[in-house]
Amino acid sequence: MNTSPLATLSPELQNNPLLSFGRGIASYSEVKPEHITPAVGWLLKRAQNAVDLATDPSTPATWDQLAEPLEDATEALGRSWGVISHLNSVADTAELRAAYGAMLPEVTAFFSSLGQNLALYQKFKELSNSPGFAKLNRAQKKVIENSLRDFRLGGAELSDADKPRFAQIQDEQAVLGKAFSDHVLDATDHFVHHVSDESQLAGLPDDVKAAAADVAQQKGLQGWAFTLHFPSYYPVMQYSENRALRRLMYEAYITRSSELGPQFGEGKADWDNTQNMLDQLRLRDEEARMLGFANFAALSLAPKMANTVDEVDRFLTDFAIKSKPYAKRDWDELCAFAKNELGLADAVEPWDMAFASERLKQSRYAFSENELKQYFPLPKVLEGLFGVIQTLFNVKIKAADLPTWHADVQSFAVKDLSGKLRAYFYLDPYARPGKRGGAWMDDARGRRELPNGEIQIPVAYLVCNFAAPVKVDGVLRQPTITHDDVITLFHESGHGLHHLLTQVSALGVSGINGVEWDAVELPSQFMENFCWEWEVLERMTSHVETGKPLPRELFEKMLAAKNFQNGWMTLRQIVMSLTDWRLHSHFDVKSAQGKAVLNLSRAIADEFNVIPQPEISRWINTFSHIFAGGYAAGYYSYKWAEVLSADAYSAFEEAAKLTGSVLDPITGARYREEILEVGGSRPAAESFKAFRGREPSIDALLRHGGLA
Repeated sequence: MNTSPLATLSPELQNNPLLSFGRGIASYSEVKPEHITPAVGWLLKRAQNAVDLATDPSTPATWDQLAEPLEDATEALGRSWGVISHLNSVADTAELRAAYGAMLPEVTAFFSSLGQNLALYQKFKELSNSPGFAKLNRAQKKVIENSLRDFRLGGAELSDADKPRFAQIQDEQAVLGKAFSDHVLDATDHFVHHVSDESQLAGLPDDVKAAAADVAQQKGLQGWAFTLHFPSYYPVMQYSENRALRRLMYEAYITRSSELGPQFGEGKADWDNTQNMLDQLRLRDEEARMLGFANFAALSLAPKMANTVDEVDRFLTDFAIKSKPYAKRDWDELCAFAKNELGLADAVEPWDMAFASERLKQSRYAFSENELKQYFPLPKVLEGLFGVIQTLFNVKIKAADLPTWHADVQSFAVKDLSGKLRAYFYLDPYARPGKRGGAWMDDARGRRELPNGEIQIPVAYLVCNFAAPVKVDGVLRQPTITHDDVITLFHESGHGLHHLLTQVSALGVSGINGVEWDAVELPSQFMENFCWEWEVLERMTSHVETGKPLPRELFEKMLAAKNFQNGWMTLRQIVMSLTDWRLHSHFDVKSAQGKAVLNLSRAIADEFNVIPQPEISRWINTFSHIFAGGYAAGYYSYKWAEVLSADAYSAFEEAAKLTGSVLDPITGARYREEILEVGGSRPAAESFKAFRGREPSIDALLRHGGLA
């Protein structure tokens, strides 16, 4: 942040940690709820002044005098608001939530008004039509082109009579999205199941029981306690021999944030997202129609790779048809095994599926996920991940000492081989109360050239929700993670690399900024492939007790089991994608009432899925990706980008046939230059072709997934 504007602040504001960023990094632990309103208020005023100056008739329509000063002011606002939003996700308190919620409408209103500012739109059009436009570099031109598109999508061409309603829609959507997320977090945080009799815990691994004992102690209970946070919930579903316990946990989990949710007291109804979903869908549909689109799905495609609503629907439907026979085979095998080997003579119930699947995997491949987990201490996994990155992309990753928001958070510096600092990133690995579930990468700060000519280096957040380390027999045990967790870590690191290794200096298209939404998962899903390579796993595994690396025999079993039940898992992902897509393209929002969203989701599952749906399932009520996470009419992008990422990875497989290693620095350098470094400065299709030399093919994905 520039120091000159801050020099004019009152002493109180100069000491506000949301304004005084020191090295450019926020002092997270110093941020208090009372800092939010004054800091954001001042930044909003500064940003509005920049807008007023930009639209002044005397301001020349040039990059230096129009685009750059505007970017400087809005970036400062966005960065401080990003700190607040981040803390709201990882360190939620009632006070912080209230302060965040109080300023959310004002921030939303500002950015909404920015997109509707006709005078600003005219200035950018003037710049795009000026002789000076031709002299801009590729990234700067792309920023201007994207800005013009975003002005149109932001309502700049709407009539003065329509603009207030359009702005109101943005505000209401922001409030509803936050409420959806809060409801899921509250419903997850408030459920605790207490167990006092150890006989009820048959089948659970020792580390799972130790974690449950730790939760009980934190809550002042004797014995063991389980929550709906995934590291606590899923091992029960996977290993517990107590069918009643599995059922209790499943029903609590699948009914969160619905009218069927566990009886948490008088506040329960406040966490029901049923009406919230309908309200959001109506607002999105209204927004799309105001901008001249037939539906929100069509609007969402404006900045994406895919061209038409029907193209995406066909892509998903065809994928579902190809996956369904494999999913049916997976389901039939599980039912037969559960009946013949586990004594489940009646139907396999939803609360039996993870348990029966784990037993089937053990029977078929002679290993368990828990056995495998012991070879993945998190420190060793990080060492292996960093080794892959350093080998492929010619960088060094070193521990840093940045301000953090929790004692468990680590920070790292990314340097080139000469030792020059290129980027920073944070890793927040463990689940805890007040922290949103799931895993994500977020942009803490983007790469850009500052007005004084210096380069602002990028900073990223990598957030996961692994099980925290616990004491076993009084000794703190190294935290171990599952192989699925390893894949998650590599996935989020791929997003991080896209953001951190960019060489673009125009903020709007540096790193992940400006990348088409349905291509943004390419680098993340690409990194997942290394989790299945022996030369990678051999170096990143160390048994938590013996210190020995993963045995080759166990690796071969893993590899054999790689596509275990991939048919139904792929089909599940496609059903979720189709649900999202058709909610935003074919759903009659005007006449929808009550459980209409649930009914559509059930209809799509009935059409495509092979696993019977439980009547009580309300999974859609916690589908945060599309109702709180920015993936509305975009969840299909995971599968769309998976085609790209599998095909990109096949270049490394081809290199390995010649060099003997997928960790090929020459191919890695090409990937870095053509995919990671260019960020959003050119269309993703061009970047892919520049790397692969051809159009993408689905063949590699089908081959990798055992669906060919």
